[in-house]
Amino acid sequence: MTAHAAHLSPEAKASLPRHVAVIMDGNGRWARQQHLPRIEGHRAGAESARVIIRTAGELGIKYLTLYAFSVENWNRPKEEVDALMKYLIHYLKTETPELNKNNVRLEVIGQIYRLPENVQEHLKKSITTLSKNNGLTLIMALSYGGRTEIVDAVRSIGKKVKTGELDPVDITEQVFAQHLYTRNFPDPDLLIRTSGEMRVSNFLLWQISYTELVVTQTFWPDFRKPQFFAALEEYNRRHRRFGAV
Repeated sequence: MTAHAAHLSPEAKASLPRHVAVIMDGNGRWARQQHLPRIEGHRAGAESARVIIRTAGELGIKYLTLYAFSVENWNRPKEEVDALMKYLIHYLKTETPELNKNNVRLEVIGQIYRLPENVQEHLKKSITTLSKNNGLTLIMALSYGGRTEIVDAVRSIGKKVKTGELDPVDITEQVFAQHLYTRNFPDPDLLIRTSGEMRVSNFLLWQISYTELVVTQTFWPDFRKPQFFAALEEYNRRHRRFGAV
């Protein structure tokens, strides 16, 4: 996928996805290319996030899910994890007023209890501040894993079956989906992955069954408006059949 568009075609504007999810990949490799420490890649990546959030809101996209920190990321060196958590707090402090001004609501999915307490506090504060907004819903996937989410849903359903609250014969796809972290949001229409990797990396495994996938070679810190528009144009060219003819 190449990025040319400085603006969206009328056709793409008319068929925008309702929900876009992004695997923001390539911060570390971008930093290495620039001969910078990895944390500088994350800093530049946060600027890309700012641009994409603002652009999605301006276009009228209703949901944007950003894969910010996976359950596997806990295995990274402690210094990098600590720096990422500090940076997350800094981001919430500095960006919440801007998000509020742009009518953005914030939600978080993942095993939030695993995050440091001060991060949890700042998340709660930002979520509360932005809770009355009704423009774009920004969903941050933090300490998130698709398999973990499915296992958590199975546990939750298992408890209900055990107490007699739920009969196994009544477990449908819809019932299952109501026990996922994403129960309040529609499934993504478009999943964008940056940095050219051809995998979904344990992200929204249940929810992306019929999602259109767009992979770009661009590293996330270089992913800005033209690249986002190119992905939306590519989405517009797809014919979504959901298994039908």
